[in-house]
Amino acid sequence: MPETIAVPPFTARIVERLSVGATSRRERVIHSLDGLENPVHPDTLATTGADLWRLLQEQVPEGLGSVDFLLGLDAGGILPTVSLAGAAQLPYKIAWKLHLPLDGAVRFSEPHAMRTDVFAYGITHGQRIIIVDDEITTGRTLADLTRRLRDADAVPLAAACLVEDTTRGARDLLTDLGLPLVSLTTIEGAE
Repeated sequence: MPETIAVPPFTARIVERLSVGATSRRERVIHSLDGLENPVHPDTLATTGADLWRLLQEQVPEGLGSVDFLLGLDAGGILPTVSLAGAAQLPYKIAWKLHLPLDGAVRFSEPHAMRTDVFAYGITHGQRIIIVDDEITTGRTLADLTRRLRDADAVPLAAACLVEDTTRGARDLLTDLGLPLVSLTTIEGAE
């Protein structure tokens, strides 16, 4: 008989970054999918994706009828994107900090990073996209990406994240853009 694995609940907390640059945040959210503190069992990855997909369906039911793909942000957004893609049975793409000679390039900014330019490729008219990242703090990166996708005539349907910092106005910023934000958990970040 197969062994039953107990999947621990998703957790997140804030730690102080060491050796931060002038534009970088002094704190970093770490969470139970990043494998920093403990090894991550594949069942935990699958359960987290299923939980996030359930929340998306509950909170954005009218907007998820036909999703073309998930668009995850490197590097922190890769694991939640893969876990959500598995749960939703949707294809995914990853936006990278790589400027390449590929079609359908959409350039956007991650203002708090050392390297601010990020690129999504293969973006075309009418594509219906869910944006995925591990954490959201100010919302400026996802807001800029939303604007750039719309400039390319793509349709961002929602943003999904593992952890939302509730102290920096990200939800209000995205709401003002008409982009629903779905988060697996919330945390009060350091000011």
